[in-house]
Amino acid sequence: VQLQASGGGLVRAGGSLRLACAASGSIFSSNTAVWYRQAPGKQRESVALITSGRSTHYADSVKGRFTISRDNAKNMVYLQMNSLKPEDTAVYYCAARTLSGDYWGQGTLVTVSS
Repeated sequence: VQLQASGGGLVRAGGSLRLACAASGSIFSSNTAVWYRQAPGKQRESVALITSGRSTHYADSVKGRFTISRDNAKNMVYLQMNSLKPEDTAVYYCAARTLSGDYWGQGTLVTVSS
């Protein structure tokens, strides 16, 4: 299984970006999908997740600004990021959390300028 995140870029504070994660197979349909991020010099943190039943959970730091969604038919997971802040600057990764472990994709860099 391969995961590929895309959609990162440079945006001004207050702006929006939509990240996408494409899976090579239908791994997302029956597993939890997670967006993580890692800022320079900081530990990786979970930003948002969506279960196979479409329940969602967000880190307090992004609640109300980010929205995670999935399209099982397209094997895609998305992260809509609004009202971006400079502290959202990080490499964002998508992952599929399965019973046999997590599958990770390459990250996509999000840079938010003040």
